[in-house]
Amino acid sequence: MMRRFQRGLVVGKFCPLHRGHEAVIRRAQADCEEVVVLSYTQPEFPGCGPEVRRRWLEALFPTTTRLVLAADNPWGLILPHNDDPDESCHRRFVGQVCREVLHVTVEAVFTSESYGDGFAEELTHYFRETAGSDPTAPAPSEVVHVCVDPLRVQLPVSGTALRQQVHELKHWLSPVVYASFVKRICFLGGESSGKTTLAAALAERCGTRWVHEYGRELWVDQGGHLAFADLLHIAQVQAQREEEAAEQAHRYLFCDTSPLTTLFYCVDDFGKAEPELEALAAREYDLHVLCAPDIPFDQDGTRKDEAFRQRQNDWYQQELTARGFPWILVFGPVEARVQQVLAKLG
Repeated sequence: MMRRFQRGLVVGKFCPLHRGHEAVIRRAQADCEEVVVLSYTQPEFPGCGPEVRRRWLEALFPTTTRLVLAADNPWGLILPHNDDPDESCHRRFVGQVCREVLHVTVEAVFTSESYGDGFAEELTHYFRETAGSDPTAPAPSEVVHVCVDPLRVQLPVSGTALRQQVHELKHWLSPVVYASFVKRICFLGGESSGKTTLAAALAERCGTRWVHEYGRELWVDQGGHLAFADLLHIAQVQAQREEEAAEQAHRYLFCDTSPLTTLFYCVDDFGKAEPELEALAAREYDLHVLCAPDIPFDQDGTRKDEAFRQRQNDWYQQELTARGFPWILVFGPVEARVQQVLAKLG
């Protein structure tokens, strides 16, 4: 199907990338053979850093040409400040990025803003000014502005509102975007220390999801036998399950163990660990909750003993402190532990 333009451009802060932005990009995809998506902001907004925005755009628009610029970009470009009153500064900066970094010009710019006409006009001037001296080369085309839902009738949403109330307005975000704002809470502790019970209780109390311990599932499936190679696989699946569950969670995701748990068992059982497992064990969470070994030990036929449970607890305390992870120790019956976690979460 012949499209209206060869190459179109969408520019935005995307802090966060919401369904209004998505509609503009999808309109550009419908109208253009190729779409360039450029994102920059100065200063940055919490929770919407360059790497996060790259992930969002890659997940949702993998067929576009994407460039997310950080202040320390490899081209030495100085990003215009968000509050710079000189609109020409931003427009010429975008033209510079197209010319000097992406080595392209565009035929259309897609926005949902009234400034789009002036933006397109200035891009036209910039591309023609910098076209070079070859008299045989065709002059760059006039850049056309395509305005999408300028009155926000179809998609009444803004980045400002979302930054203030991201959880209340999460329906304006694709799940992969909202997942970045879900706080991950990890539960650690020795065997029979109440991790699973606490994770499930908090998920029910908060109306959200929790992630089961994959390592135990695999251990049961394989009749109580795990090979060295299984440990890395366990950590990888555990992390992947967390990513998938975060897209369905609300505000918090409660995680029953983490790759740090897998590292403990790997080193304890085999005396070594794959570098990939060591790296996964450094996975960050918003909070680690260490369950104290102060409840009766339940020997269900799969566990070692209370001495081993205490050794695990001591190891976790040492590792959490050494790694600088945020963590708390909870103790007492389930409801007391639930209240201790909720008090920390605020």
